[in-house]
Amino acid sequence: MYAKLVLRNARRSIQDYLVYLLTMTICVTLFYSFLSISSSYYEPDIGTEYDFTMLSDGMKLAICAVTLILLFLIRFVNHYMLRRKQREFALQSVMGMEQRTIGRLFFAETFLMGLVSIAAGIFLGVFCSQFITALLLTSYGKQYEITWTLFPDTVLLTAGFFILSFLVVGLSNTRAIRKMKIIDMLTADRENGPEFRRSRWIWVLAIFFEVFSVWMCVTGVQKVLFYWDSRFALPVQLMFWGNILFPTMSLLWPVLWALRRRKGGFPALLSGLLLCALLNTIAAASVPALNSRYLLALGGGGVNQYLLFVLVDLIFLICALLYLASSFLVAWKGGAPEHRYKGENLFFFGQIISKLSTTRKTMSLTCVTLVLAIFLFIAAPVLVGWASGYLDERSMYDVQIFSRYNDVYEEADLPDDNYDEVTAYLAGHHIPVAGDCAFSLYLPERADFHNRVKYEFPVVAIALSDYNAIREMLGYAPIALADGEFATQWKAIATEEERDSFLREHPQVRTDAGTLTLSAQPFYEDSIGETAYNSYTDVLYIFPDSVCEQLLPVMRNRYITTEEAISYDNARELEQAFTGQYPELADTGVSYSIRLSTLQVNSTKAGNFVLQAAMLYGAVVLMVICLTVLSLQQLLDAGQYRYRFSVLRKLGVEEGRIGRLVLRQLGVWFGLPIAVAILVSMVVIAYFLQTVSAEIAAYIGFGTLMAQIAVTAGILILLLICYFLSTWLLFKKAIGTAPDGRALPI
Repeated sequence: MYAKLVLRNARRSIQDYLVYLLTMTICVTLFYSFLSISSSYYEPDIGTEYDFTMLSDGMKLAICAVTLILLFLIRFVNHYMLRRKQREFALQSVMGMEQRTIGRLFFAETFLMGLVSIAAGIFLGVFCSQFITALLLTSYGKQYEITWTLFPDTVLLTAGFFILSFLVVGLSNTRAIRKMKIIDMLTADRENGPEFRRSRWIWVLAIFFEVFSVWMCVTGVQKVLFYWDSRFALPVQLMFWGNILFPTMSLLWPVLWALRRRKGGFPALLSGLLLCALLNTIAAASVPALNSRYLLALGGGGVNQYLLFVLVDLIFLICALLYLASSFLVAWKGGAPEHRYKGENLFFFGQIISKLSTTRKTMSLTCVTLVLAIFLFIAAPVLVGWASGYLDERSMYDVQIFSRYNDVYEEADLPDDNYDEVTAYLAGHHIPVAGDCAFSLYLPERADFHNRVKYEFPVVAIALSDYNAIREMLGYAPIALADGEFATQWKAIATEEERDSFLREHPQVRTDAGTLTLSAQPFYEDSIGETAYNSYTDVLYIFPDSVCEQLLPVMRNRYITTEEAISYDNARELEQAFTGQYPELADTGVSYSIRLSTLQVNSTKAGNFVLQAAMLYGAVVLMVICLTVLSLQQLLDAGQYRYRFSVLRKLGVEEGRIGRLVLRQLGVWFGLPIAVAILVSMVVIAYFLQTVSAEIAAYIGFGTLMAQIAVTAGILILLLICYFLSTWLLFKKAIGTAPDGRALPI
């Protein structure tokens, strides 16, 4: 009998469970699709040069860690269903059913809906996992073919996690129902919103903001004392003084507000701090842009410090803006009577103001979380593209051996070895060599050997014949130099401004073999790898062979390309054999290193994919949480909305106008936090992109970045449409409106 009752209640309440089913299905779909590639049955054809174990284990840890956030979401959605059905529970209790039995029936009902969402989620996850597989194989440079496969261990893990979650939450709900009073359940849908109280959290946040304003002001004064120069351009001078004056304004405004006997109340104080936070954000965000443009010497630590100031200012700005949203609306309504009494605006303003006044903290947290989700979406391709582009620079050769002299203090200890052990290993394992070049890097002047100041290491030189041999290995055309000339080779990370500035300052180079003049073709940008440069330098001199014969060789490198990729096992064995013969730091102080393309590509691509998958998965989960919270915040008060809209009908308001009023209310409720989150995200992303603009230009490309931003916007819009439509349908039912627009009896 109880089983039939559960099934009947589930069929009758299917529309009430719409948001529940939507949220749980999305969660299960994401969990299964991302976790499927860690299945023991998953065997992608990525070649013998790759080891899939590292990626599989990393995905399990990353996805399971992010999925813990879903426990909060499952609890929140179940709490909504509990609130939704309290009146039904009360009627069942009045009819003689024990509350223990009622709790068990509700548990069975939600558990049944959970099983439906698990089945639907796994079914959709099979399709979504194809996109994850395509992303994986594309990152490894392999062809992709659609294969519809259901992985038993992933199905069991997915079902086990969510069933366990449903059991824990369901037992908690059963216990809560047993403790409820019947009168409370009967009147639950007619309760007013929570009592309005002054929130302490905004005061704590304001004090926290003031503390950071003191820190920002002190930091600004320190920067002026250490770095100020009256010859700086006007924007730089404004940046320095703005980072002192604006934080000072933030500190003086509360004093002025207190001296004016707190005129305007707390909203006036918070409004002033809101303006100060905006000015602080502009001042702090200008630091990385101007530091890069004018080549200031603030350093990475100083830029990161101002990044912290920007984040704190933006968090305070979000919370203050949403806290004052109802106050701004009240002020606008009071100052514009022509809008206040137009149509149903008086009712509309009352609905929005009352809801905003009691959910400020929730709205602020939702908005901050949404900003984090958007940032994760944008940052994921930037970080992965940066690492992938850097990988191309690091692994241009199948075997790459290089040395460093940073800890060598005697010229007699400098390396002079051809690393013949590597040649013997390749020959012994029948690995044919396509290209091979062993070469030295030279100091233009022997006197620079002892120059070890960080960022002031001397630029080293390569012989023209060795440089052309490397270019031939990579498929580039050779170059020529006349006697007494030199050219330069640049890293991909170097900016055009840095290159032009260096060439202007070095039209000639003094060497131990005489002075050289810059060639008519002064620079080359074809990538030759990053190990051909000295520490902390982005440029390499190209000298004639006759000049290099008279210079001091300080580093010895060897680059090898093979006709076929070295297998993962052979690469690991060769690395161990080399490090046994050439330690990372020898007794002479020479630092030896070997890079094998197979190992570099394997570890980097596995790490990149785990990072990208975890960030994208986390971003979607956070978006789902935010939209679920926004949706259920409206639906939790369904009872009082039903009564309020019934009053409008009795006053003669047509159903069409009520429908438009509902759309306006939901539009403001969803639109306000999303709009604020998008605006703040634009500032955060602009700051982030500015700090890594050189890496984006070198390794990613702004076209790829814009495509990812478009994908992010598409996902956000798709999720927003799903939740908005679900909320709209349930809201119309809650206020007594049938799908065809008719009014339902209360």
